[in-house]
Amino acid sequence: MTAVSLTPRALYEEVAELLRQRIFNRELTPGSWIDELKLAEEYGISRTPLREALKVLATEGLVTMKVRRGAYVTEVSERDLADVYHLLALLESDAAGVVATQASDAQLKELQGLHNELEQAVNNRERFFEINETFHMRLLEIANNRWRDQMVTDLRKVMKLNRHNSLLKSGRIEESLAEHRAIMDALLARDGEATVQRMREHFRNGLEAAA
Repeated sequence: MTAVSLTPRALYEEVAELLRQRIFNRELTPGSWIDELKLAEEYGISRTPLREALKVLATEGLVTMKVRRGAYVTEVSERDLADVYHLLALLESDAAGVVATQASDAQLKELQGLHNELEQAVNNRERFFEINETFHMRLLEIANNRWRDQMVTDLRKVMKLNRHNSLLKSGRIEESLAEHRAIMDALLARDGEATVQRMREHFRNGLEAAA
């Protein structure tokens, strides 16, 4: 098997990113055992950087390490999902309230531009997901709290383990888009309280679709 070419940055970080994307793309499915020997051979590396990469993914909640059994892709339980969505609702609604009252006109215009792209992607599931995440992360950047940003980034990685299931519900993309319209309207009205409420509703409905 041809070895994958890796960039000069820390080897374990590069391997972690490769594995992260394979998990998100369902090439490594939830609950599956991770064959370290096979992956090390595929990437043309020793098992040491691979194990370091798996430790990184374990801290992110994407991989579960089992004593004497090795590493497995994390399976997300209903309780896990409920906990993740609950925390995301708190953190992102708080950020949305800040943006509604403190963002510049130019920043709100930028968010409106992202929302317009989301409207156009309604018939492309993967593109919709991509723009949706960009919108949420940009909103967090504008709210400007790096500790909140880090927590949300980690929580969203776990949410991605179940993200495809959340779209299997008929009409969920259209519902999500309608919720985004309501959020955007509240942001443009600079109504902090309404924006917080709309964002919380967005995550509550997202959990119902994902469970």
